[in-house]
Amino acid sequence: MAGYRGVLFDKDGTLFGFADTWTVWATRLFDDLADGDSKLAQTLGARVGFDMGAGRFQRDSVVIAGTPDEIALELSGALPHLTPAALTKRMNAIAQEAPVAETVPLAPFLDGLAAAGLKLGVATNDAEAPARANLDQVGITARFDFIAGSDSGFGAKPEPGMLLGFARAMELACDELVMVGDSTHDLLCGRAAGAATVAVLTGLATASELAPLADVVLPDIGHLPGWLGL
Repeated sequence: MAGYRGVLFDKDGTLFGFADTWTVWATRLFDDLADGDSKLAQTLGARVGFDMGAGRFQRDSVVIAGTPDEIALELSGALPHLTPAALTKRMNAIAQEAPVAETVPLAPFLDGLAAAGLKLGVATNDAEAPARANLDQVGITARFDFIAGSDSGFGAKPEPGMLLGFARAMELACDELVMVGDSTHDLLCGRAAGAATVAVLTGLATASELAPLADVVLPDIGHLPGWLGL
């Protein structure tokens, strides 16, 4: 296992399929904010790289790796009657109700890692409350030793604060940790902290985009135990 003692996972695109959750979230949010104005709904989607008609995100969409506050700032120009803070509150409320789809059966996967002695965490640029709600949907919240969102006091990825916070909480050195994610933000976070970085292809980024920042690129997290030698 090369001395690794902890694994910090991104959430969407890593534990859960990105499109399964966020396409539903975006459609509900923009329909709600537009209040029946289909043209405004399309405008809101375009501002954050989401095609309402096709139900598809662009690969450079701010929703993929941005924080709720960053997304709200992009939307606020088309919604002058709402403050960014009010937008963020509505976004987070809808995110808590969004469906999730596991990229692999998560309960046995996480149990296997824990049985091998690994500490487990989640680091997401989503807010913490929606993140916990998403994890609760599939009954895995208690399997994590650490859960951080962009509003949890550690900053947001690609800065290393969440990984550093995980290391401190688990009393581990950063070079004993593995950061696993589907975006360059995840991998930059890991690299900045001195952790190993594992990319997975269950998000929208391609292998060629992720490989320069990753120690390994895997099809999905189900291949992680093999890479760790478990």
